[in-house]
Amino acid sequence: QVQLVESGGGSVQSGGSLRLSCAASGGTISSYSMGWFRQAPGKGREGVAAIHTRYTTRYADSVKGRVTITRDNANNMVYLEMNSLKPEDTAMYYCAAAGRQLSWWSLLSDQWYNYWGQGTQVTVSS
Repeated sequence: QVQLVESGGGSVQSGGSLRLSCAASGGTISSYSMGWFRQAPGKGREGVAAIHTRYTTRYADSVKGRVTITRDNANNMVYLEMNSLKPEDTAMYYCAAAGRQLSWWSLLSDQWYNYWGQGTQVTVSS
């Protein structure tokens, strides 16, 4: 059973940057596809970025070019570097792990992810 804890959220102004971290315990993440999802008030959860066990990545069109997902299997960590933040990036951000091999097309679909963290809030002001 993998436990995930996110950190690094906060309040920034438009154009600012944040680095979110996801610490995993209870198992090694090397065999999991890992993803970052977000949910804004009144909206559904959406996939932001994900990274396969073989390091293939996929990004939502809304963040492409501004966000980078990386993984550090040795330390059981996943990161989300976010730059040029916009007010529409404001949301609760969740780290998730998929306990099965995912295709590239499935990486941003939350239905395939078994384990979820509690989330970290990101607020971007204009």
